[in-house]
Formats: sequence, structure tokens, C-alpha cells
Amino acid sequence: MNVIEMTGPGGPEVLRLAERPEPVPGPGQVVVQVAAAGVNFMDVGVRRGGFWIGNDPKVLGVEGAGRVVALGEGVDDFEVGQRVAWVYGVGSYAERVLVPAKVLVAVPDAIDDHVAAAVMMQGLTASHFATDFYPVQPGDTALVHAAAGGLGLLLTQIIKLRGGTAIGRVSNPGKAQIAREAGADHVIVDDGSDFADQVLALTGGEGVQVAYDGSGPATFAGTLRSLARSGTLCWYGPVLGGPGPIDIMSLPRSIKIGYGVYSDHVATPERLRARTARLFDWIAAGDLKVRIGGEYPLAEAARAHADMEGRGTTGKLLLIP
Repeated sequence: MNVIEMTGPGGPEVLRLAERPEPVPGPGQVVVQVAAAGVNFMDVGVRRGGFWIGNDPKVLGVEGAGRVVALGEGVDDFEVGQRVAWVYGVGSYAERVLVPAKVLVAVPDAIDDHVAAAVMMQGLTASHFATDFYPVQPGDTALVHAAAGGLGLLLTQIIKLRGGTAIGRVSNPGKAQIAREAGADHVIVDDGSDFADQVLALTGGEGVQVAYDGSGPATFAGTLRSLARSGTLCWYGPVLGGPGPIDIMSLPRSIKIGYGVYSDHVATPERLRARTARLFDWIAAGDLKVRIGGEYPLAEAARAHADMEGRGTTGKLLLIP
């Protein structure tokens, strides 16, 4: 079968189409024919050498949707031919992938394979941020960085579903309308230099109750300035790194800082399936719209990575075997 593997750390050029043996399921495992695999910035971090260090060449990807083709011993939650989706099934840039049954969810008939693949990691992350990490309440105002990206678009919509006001920050004017279409009440077009002043102006000098920042160290100080008294900063995204050491006694206005990780939202198979079912329900009802910003043949994974790193994309990128 065809896969995309990385030959070693580096740029998109280290990704290549390769042939691997057909996977055989062991106990608790499932083989899935991949209909679509999600491309995540985490995959870029792996390719650059920041995670999963060593054991090259290795197959990238952790997310996708498809149809079950084989079951391992002890798997009784799924059946051959069933449509499923997953998050953190390592090696998903492939025609077929071996996935632990515990990370699989059933996909309802109302949800397209591509939509299911596009909503798993980013949808569960957005759900965690806005319902668990900081449960947005009616009347809250939230700052969403990278508001036209796959995560930002979903997060903005969930904030609005919960009665909040969303301020989206985007990097160029071409992305502003996309953020507005997702429900952003205000959109700031900014390269990271003066967004805090704009946030404060939009909130009458008060600041926001919560800010979601995955844009790396360059925006950290501005995000702190954007918070209201007792506001919460949800920091995420390991690829761009952290802000460095923090003197906790220097933090202003009794603000709170935490590092949001989606896996804490879905720590058991039961929680994974319940949280995913809620996302699918929102999508089926038309309350949550998933924007797929690009679909690439599996063999063009390097182009997908280059486009993502170029920051010119919006929404979710998918690889189609």
C-alpha cells in the first residue's frame, strides 16, 4: 500500500510516497481503509524533528476517516464495512492504517467522510477549549488568534453557540471575511504588533474574559495585555514553542494561564465518543460548519505542508488517498 513517510527531519522535501506492507491487526486493533487524512500543524512539528524523534523513515499523520476492513482479536465495538473516524492513529498518511479500537468513533450517515476527518482533532480541541478548559458563558468576550484557520473557525462557532462574543485575529485582509462568516463579531487584521490595543478599544478598555493563543511567543505579551481582570489565557500549540520562564508574581490583574491539550477532553473512549457525538450533532443540525480549505492527493503531502507553513491557507487541509 502507498504511504507518505519522512526520510528525516527537514522541510517538505523530506516527505515521499513509499510502499509499505499491508497492516495486519493485532489484539484491540482495527485496519481502516482511509478515505481522508487530516493535515495538522503537529505533523509539521514532527517533520521538522520536534516530536517522534528517531526511527526514520516513518509514516506521518494521526487523524482521518474511512471504512473498517479488518478487526483484531477482542474488538467487538465495530464491524467490517463500518464508517469510522479517529484521532491519534499514528501513520494516517496512508491508504490503510492500523488504529487502536479505543481511538475510533462511529461516523453517522449524516456526516461525510471528509467532514468527519476534518473535525476530529481540531473540533475536539475547540470543544475542549470552549466547554472544559474555560466554559464560555453568555456575556463573555473571547479573543481567538488565527481565527481563519481550521481550529479558529470551529472555536469561534462554539463560542457563539455558548452565547459569547468572539474577537478574531487574522494575519491578512483576505482572511477577515472567512472569520466573519464563522460568526466573529469583530475581526482584527494584524501581524502580531498592535492587536492588544485594538482588543482593549473593542472592549471599552476592559479586555476579554478568555484568549486562545496558539501563535507562539511573538503574541504572548499582547495576549496578556488583552485580558480582563481575572481573565484566562489558554495557550496551545507546541510547534511554535512557549513564551519562556514566567515570574508568576509578575502576572497582572489576577489573570490565569494554562496550557490546553485536547487529549484531556477525551481521556477515555467513552469521553471521546460522547464529545465527538456532540460535534457530529452540531454539524448535522447546521450549528457547526466545517470549512475544508484544501484537498490534496496523498502523493502531494509535501505541497500540503508547504501551503500550511506558508500561512496562506484557511480551514482544514486533507490528504485523499
